[in-house]
Amino acid sequence: MADMSKTVAIAGVAESDEIGRVEGKSSLQHHAESAYNALEDAGIKMSEVDGLLSAGFSTLTLAEYMGIEPTYTDTTAVGGSSFIIHIAHAMAAINAGYCEVALVTHGEAGRSARSRSGGNASEPTPQFETPYGFIGAPVNYAMAARRYMHEYGEDRTRQAMAEIAVSTRKWALMNPKSYMKDPMSFDDYHESRWVAWPFHLFDCCLVTDAGGAYVITSAERAKSLAKKPVYVLGAAEGHDHNMISTMPDLTRTWGRYSGPKALEMAGLTHDDIDLAMIYDSFTYTVLATLESLGFCGPGEGPDFVANQRTAPGGDFALNTNGGGLSYTHSGMYGMFLVLEAVRQLRGETGERQLDSPKTAMVHGTGGSLSSTGTTILAVD
Repeated sequence: MADMSKTVAIAGVAESDEIGRVEGKSSLQHHAESAYNALEDAGIKMSEVDGLLSAGFSTLTLAEYMGIEPTYTDTTAVGGSSFIIHIAHAMAAINAGYCEVALVTHGEAGRSARSRSGGNASEPTPQFETPYGFIGAPVNYAMAARRYMHEYGEDRTRQAMAEIAVSTRKWALMNPKSYMKDPMSFDDYHESRWVAWPFHLFDCCLVTDAGGAYVITSAERAKSLAKKPVYVLGAAEGHDHNMISTMPDLTRTWGRYSGPKALEMAGLTHDDIDLAMIYDSFTYTVLATLESLGFCGPGEGPDFVANQRTAPGGDFALNTNGGGLSYTHSGMYGMFLVLEAVRQLRGETGERQLDSPKTAMVHGTGGSLSSTGTTILAVD
């Protein structure tokens, strides 16, 4: 894939019209609204879209609803990392000539949904984990966090998770679209109710209603559009388990492979990255991911994030939109990592805008710390 670096660019990004608590709108409406908004941002007509990608929702339904007849379609669904992985798939499809304009959409009435569908009882998870109390993401991720505490120290880990939660909330307060509007102190974090030990409430992501979309086209065409092209320099993906009980190492994710591969394709190092957008389903997800990606070594994450290093004014810009912890998290959050990275690189984030960032690493995690997708984005 090395020869595809900088051959495509993200030309448009947007959320759905309303995000947060939005009663009366379906997941499909969030998909469509964000799609129209992203295309408007790019200056591209819906009739020009010939590639459609999504996760957790059929592209048959989406295409019919929006009047698209795609020549390339992709419903790769490996959890919240899917929308980062779709960047690489769109890049490959455009370079192969399957499509010219790829639209990637997400929409989920995660908070206001009227019904919840259950899983297939014949699958491994309901058979081998659910009977033993592994019911839902907080429990699964909590077990992984507890293992990290065992290996690297309970007090150090707890403080690191608090650092991540507090710094992310500070970024959220600078984002008008954030669901969480109130400041958070370290005392607020430590005094919040327990969810699944060792997780407090503020260790856990939000549950909101939201949609998001982005548009990818060839680098050549992107140059002719109104907005600054955000080029894809590198991308990688993978996964090594489904059930948390079969995770090879509860303290390390597949990011240890996808991160270095994406950087190699981009021809960059960690020191070249101006912004890190890392999936924060839980505070522990961020801690384990920073180490897996190689920003620091195993067990060094607590020192890496200490003293609010990742907060506004710190020297490591992380999740500047407020993250899944405080901005929005509809169920599969990876889409919103892409939107913020693009806006930061284009200089469109207002009060929270970084000082002329040129590069961003966007990294998603899906399932039970199962799948990862890493993409390196850049502007000239």
